[in-house]
Amino acid sequence: MSPRFRMTAAAAVVTGIAFAVTQGAASAAPPAPAGVTRADVIAYLKGLTGRNTLSGQQGGANNNPGQWIQTVHDITGQYPGLWGGDFGFSQNDIDNRQTVINQARTEWNNGTLGSLTMHACRPDVATCAFEGGSNPVKGSKLSAAEWGQIVQDGTSLNTAYKRKLDQFVPYLQQLKDAGIPIMFRPLHEMNEGWAWWGGQAGPNGSARLYQITHDYLESKGLNNIVWVWALKDVAGAASQAASYYPGDAYVDVVALDVWVDKFPSSDWYQALGNIAGTKKPMALAEVGSVPQPSQMAAQPKWVYWSVWLDWLTMRDYNPTDDYIRAGYNDPRTLSQGEVHITTGGGGSRTGAITGAGGKCVDVAGASSANGTAVQLYDCNGTAAQQWTVGTDGTIRALGRCMDVTGQGTANGTKIQLWDCNGSGAQQWAAQPDGHLRNPQSGRVLDDPGGSTANGTRLQIWDSNANAWQLWHLPA
Repeated sequence: MSPRFRMTAAAAVVTGIAFAVTQGAASAAPPAPAGVTRADVIAYLKGLTGRNTLSGQQGGANNNPGQWIQTVHDITGQYPGLWGGDFGFSQNDIDNRQTVINQARTEWNNGTLGSLTMHACRPDVATCAFEGGSNPVKGSKLSAAEWGQIVQDGTSLNTAYKRKLDQFVPYLQQLKDAGIPIMFRPLHEMNEGWAWWGGQAGPNGSARLYQITHDYLESKGLNNIVWVWALKDVAGAASQAASYYPGDAYVDVVALDVWVDKFPSSDWYQALGNIAGTKKPMALAEVGSVPQPSQMAAQPKWVYWSVWLDWLTMRDYNPTDDYIRAGYNDPRTLSQGEVHITTGGGGSRTGAITGAGGKCVDVAGASSANGTAVQLYDCNGTAAQQWTVGTDGTIRALGRCMDVTGQGTANGTKIQLWDCNGSGAQQWAAQPDGHLRNPQSGRVLDDPGGSTANGTRLQIWDSNANAWQLWHLPA
C-alpha cells in the first residue's frame, strides 16, 4: 500500500542445528549450518505452532537492508529471529538487489531466517515508482483483456512476466548455492486491488498468477524456496479468503498482512486457520505494531510476525519503546540466537546432555514418576540419561518432559520430570554459547554453584558467564 513506501523510499525450539550469533559482515560470522533444507525450515515453523513465535523485522531500503534490524537491537538489545528484504521495482532498488542478497546471507549466518518479498512493476514495464507502478492508482492496473493474457501461457504479457521472474533467478540461485533456504512472498495482498496483481478472485485470478510464479521458479531448480502466501486483513472480507488460495501444493506458509487493524480480527484468524488446518504454519507477514503478549496468547497459532520498516518507531503503532520490548520479551517470542533447526526434515536427536565436570543430566533413580528430580550424575549410558531434543522445543527422557516445577519463573526453581503438556515450563531454546534458555521464565538451566557432586539437582537461574550454565546437547 502506497503510504508504506512514500515514507520510506523503500522497495521493499530446541533442535539440531544452532545458528551463530554475531551481527555484522558475513565474513565475520561462522559458516552457516550445512544441510538445512526448505523442508527443515517448514518443519521447524510448523513445530512452533501454538508454542512459540519468531520476532521479525523488514530490514530497510535495498541500499541499507539492515537498517531497521539494528534499530530493533538499539531498542530491545535483541536482533529479530526473521529478517525481511525486497527485490523492489525502482532502478535504485534493482541496482541494490545484490546488497539485499548479501544481507540475507549475513542474517542466515547470524542466526536469523530470511524472507524476500516481490514488489514489481507490471510485466511490460522495466522500472517504476510505487505510485503508478506496483500501485495501480495512476494507471498501471491491468485491463480484463490484459489479465486474460498474463495467466495464459505463450501470450506476450505472460512471457514478459516470466522474463521479470528471470531477473530474480540468479539471486535466488546464489542462496541455493550457499545452502540457504529463503522464504519468498510474491503477489502479496492479492485480495485487494492496490497492486496490479491483486483483486482478481477465482481460479483464473490472482491465485493462478501465484501458481504460475511458483511453477516457473521451481522449473529453474530453485528448491530452496519456502512459499509464503499472504492476504491483507480487508475489513469484512475474511469469508472470501479461500477464493484467493492457490492450493496446498503451492503454499508452505499461510500468512496475513495486518494493516486494517493493528492485530488480526477473530474472523481473519479463523479464516486463515481454516485454510492452514493442521498442514500449514500460519504467520503475520507484515504488521505495523509489535504484537503484545496478551494478543499472541489469544491467537497462539501465528509462528512469526514481521514489523514493516519504520513502522517500528511510528508512535501511532508502537507507542513506546517499552511496548516494543514487551513483544520481544514475551516468553513465547524467539529471537536471534534462539532459532534452531534440525536437518533431515525436522527430526529430533537423542543422547546424553553433559554439563559441569563432564557429568550427565540424569533422572533420579531412573524413575518416570511425575515430579522426579532432574540432577547431575556420572555418565553411565542408561535410559535415565538419554534425552530426546525435539523439534517442538521439549527435552524428553523416559517418556516425559524436562519441566520447571510449578511453572515457576523465580531463580532457584527446581527442574523435574513431568508429563508432556505443551506448557511454557517445558520449552527449552538452545543458545549458541551453550546456555539452555526457558523462554517462559527468561532464565536458563543451571547447576547450583557449579557442583559436580552426584545428585546435584538442577534449577533455573539468571543467565551469567559461569561455566556451570553451559550444556552440550546430543550430536
